[in-house]
Amino acid sequence: MSIAPSAASCNHLLAALPQCELLQLLDKCEAVDLKFGEILAEPGEPIRHVYFPTHSAIVLVTLMDDRASLEVGLVGNEGIVGTALVLDMAVSPQRALVQVPGAALRMEADLFRQALEASPELQHVLKRYVHAVMAQLAQTAGCTRFHVVEARLARWLLMTQDRAHADSFHVTHEFLAQVLGVRRVGITRAATTLQGRGLIRYARGNITLRDRAGLEAAACGCYAADKLSYAQSMAHPPLRPAA
Repeated sequence: MSIAPSAASCNHLLAALPQCELLQLLDKCEAVDLKFGEILAEPGEPIRHVYFPTHSAIVLVTLMDDRASLEVGLVGNEGIVGTALVLDMAVSPQRALVQVPGAALRMEADLFRQALEASPELQHVLKRYVHAVMAQLAQTAGCTRFHVVEARLARWLLMTQDRAHADSFHVTHEFLAQVLGVRRVGITRAATTLQGRGLIRYARGNITLRDRAGLEAAACGCYAADKLSYAQSMAHPPLRPAA
C-alpha cells in the first residue's frame, strides 16, 4: 500500500525533503503501528530498520550493566531512529524502546542506504539532524550529572508531551527509573512533588500534564537548550563549494 505524502509530512525530517525525493523515499517505506515497550534495536546488534515516527516516540537507552541504564535521547516526529546508518555504521549503539505507542514509517536498512546514497538533500537533512542529536547528547550528559531528579523529570515529561502531542500518556515509575537512571523511590518522590504543586496528575501509570507553564518553570534549562539546538541545526543551510 502506497503512503500518502500528507502522512509523511507529520515527520519533520521527511517534510523537509523536496516532493520528488519524498515520493521516492516513501516507495521504500511501510507504515507500522508501534506498541508500548516494543524494542526496535539493541546495542551491538545490526540495524535492520530505520524508523521515522509520525505519531509515536522512541526512547534511546544506554545499558551500563545488567541492571543499570540511562536515557540518552527521545525521538518523536522531529527525528529518525537509526542515525548510525547515516554515519556508515551498521550496528546500533543503544537500545531503542517505544515509549509513546503510535504510528511510524519504517524502512529496511539496505533500502535506506540506497536512498541516502541517491539523495544529496536527504544526506543534508540527516546530517543536520545528527548534529542536533550530538548537541542534545552533550546536554543530557551534563543534565544527568548536575541536575536534580525533579527538574530532570519535568524536562522529560515536557519532551514526551512534545512528541506525543497529547496532555496524557501512559508511563510507569519503573520505566521512568530506567530511562532516567535513578532508583524508583527517586521517581516516586519527584512525581509526588510535581503532583503536589498541581503540575501533573499521576495515577496507575497514567500521567496528565495540568500546568505546562509551571512544568517548564520546574524543569532545568536543558529543555529550552535542546529545543534551541534543534532549531539552529535544522535551519543551517547546506555548505556550497567556493567558486
